[in-house]
Amino acid sequence: MKELFKNVVYAGLGAAFLTKEKIEDIKTDLIEKGKMSQEEGKQFVDDLVKKSEQAKEQFELWLNKRVEEKVKQLNLATADEVQELRRQIAELQVALNKNSSDES
Repeated sequence: MKELFKNVVYAGLGAAFLTKEKIEDIKTDLIEKGKMSQEEGKQFVDDLVKKSEQAKEQFELWLNKRVEEKVKQLNLATADEVQELRRQIAELQVALNKNSSDES
């Protein structure tokens, strides 16, 4: 029954985006209402914080992958590619300036 309760709370609260402070508030509320003991509350918080951090990490990985896919689909230049182009332009400007000086 406790496991079912935890799963409902995790799902219902959007555990991926809860802050530690909010989780502590929920724990305190549940303990005050007699839904769980102090030890159960501590375990609940630890589990929820762990699941929240894991969910955030997974979401960030998923989001980064989606963004990279969209950038590739749009055929946009990456920061590294733009930097390389700037370097090549600077080299060409130096070469042009040198050639201009040689011709004078």
